[in-house]
Amino acid sequence: MKYAFTNGTILNGTIDMEPVIGKTVLVEGEKISDIVDDKDVPSDYEKIDLNGSYLLPGLIDLHVHLALSGEPPKPDSKPKDYSKLYALLTGNKIVRFFARNLVAGYARTEVMSGVTTLRTVGGILDFDAQVRDMIREGKLVGPRILCANTGVSVPGGHFAGSIATAVSSPEEAKQLVREIHKTNPDLIKLMITGGVMDSDESGMPGVLKMSPDIVKAACEEAHELGYKVAAHVESTEGVRVALENGVDSIEHGATPDEEIIKLFKERKAVDICTLSPAIPYAKFELSESNALPVAKQNGEIVLEGVINCAKACIENDIPVGLGSDVSCPFVTHYNFWRELYYFSKYIGRPKKEALYRATLGNARIIDLDKEIGSIEKGKCADLIVVRDNPLEDLTALRNVSIVMTRGRLIRKPKHKKMDHIDALLDKYM
Repeated sequence: MKYAFTNGTILNGTIDMEPVIGKTVLVEGEKISDIVDDKDVPSDYEKIDLNGSYLLPGLIDLHVHLALSGEPPKPDSKPKDYSKLYALLTGNKIVRFFARNLVAGYARTEVMSGVTTLRTVGGILDFDAQVRDMIREGKLVGPRILCANTGVSVPGGHFAGSIATAVSSPEEAKQLVREIHKTNPDLIKLMITGGVMDSDESGMPGVLKMSPDIVKAACEEAHELGYKVAAHVESTEGVRVALENGVDSIEHGATPDEEIIKLFKERKAVDICTLSPAIPYAKFELSESNALPVAKQNGEIVLEGVINCAKACIENDIPVGLGSDVSCPFVTHYNFWRELYYFSKYIGRPKKEALYRATLGNARIIDLDKEIGSIEKGKCADLIVVRDNPLEDLTALRNVSIVMTRGRLIRKPKHKKMDHIDALLDKYM
C-alpha cells in the first residue's frame, strides 16, 4: 500500500527536532519513500488527513518483560512465587501454547500503545523469540522485538527459576549462554544483583549475587557468539563488577563513583534508565502499593540510584536509554509514555530530549538507527500519531490515534487498560 500522511505536524525524532508543518510523509510498503510539500502528494497515494495532529516515530522501549501484565499484588496477598508460576506456565504443551499466546497478546498491547520496537530482557523459555518471528512473518500484529529469552542468574539470585536460569560456576555460565544461543536470541541478559522485589533486608536492595568470575565467563562466551550483554544491577558494587567483567548495558543502575564513570567510558557501555518500577514502591503509600515497609525503603534507594546513574552518565556523555521494566507491579504494557514523563521530571531534562531518547536515541543504542528511530526518507515506516504536542506535554503520548509498524497501518488502535493502576499512577505524577 501507498500512504500519504498529510496536513499534520511532523516531529522527526532527532535531538534538535522542531515541529514541521506543510510537509507530507509518503510511505510505500515498509519504507518512508519521501517527504514532500503538501501540495506535491502523488495521486496514487492514499491520503491520511491528520487534521493538525502530530506525526512522530514509533516509540522504542529498551527494557521489557513480556511474560506478565504488571497487575500489582492485592491487599493481604502473599508475595508471588515466580518459580511456581513459571512451572505452571511451562508444565505441558497445552499450557505452554497458552502462555506463549499471553506473551503475544502483551506484545500486541505494546504496539497498540505506540511502542513499535522493544527489547526483552528476560522471559519464559524462548517464547519471546517465537513471538518475534511470528510478528516478523506477518502471522501476528506486534512491534519489532529484540529478545534475550531466558536470563542467566545464580542460585538465590534475581528471578532464578523463572525468567532466568541459575548457574553455579563459570563453566556452567558458558554452557548456559551456549544453550540460550540455540534459541536464537538477540542479546544475553545477566541478573547480577538482587532487587527491590526479592530483598528482605532494609537498605540492601541490590546485593551482589553473581560472582565476578561468572559475570566474566558469561560475557566472554556471549561476545564470542556475537551478542551484547545486558545486566540487571541495582547497587554501586554491582555496577562496578558488571563493567569490570564485560557487560555492555547497565539496566537500572546505581549511584556511580569516578571509577565507574571511567569504566563506562572504557567499556563503551550504556545506561538504561528505568524509573517506572521504582516509583510505586518509593512514592505510594503502603496501603496503595500493598508492599512491605522494607520494599518501600529499598524502592526509595533504588529510585535514587537510578536517577543518580542517569544524571552522571548524561553529564559525562555516556549514552542513556529509556526502558519501562514493564510487568513489574504497576508497570503495564501500554504505559511506556510514563517513562518519558518520569525521565523529564526526575532527571530534569527537556521534554524534547526525553522524546529523542525514546526514539532515535534508543535506536542508536541497539544499533538500528539507520533503520528506525526518526522520520527520514528510506527509513522503516514505524510511525505514531497523537492529537497534541508532546514537546509541550508528554502526556499527549498516552492517547495514540494511529500506529504504523513496518508500513502496516493500524487505524484507531485499541488496548485494554487497567483504570485502577492508571488512577494511582496519575496521582503521583
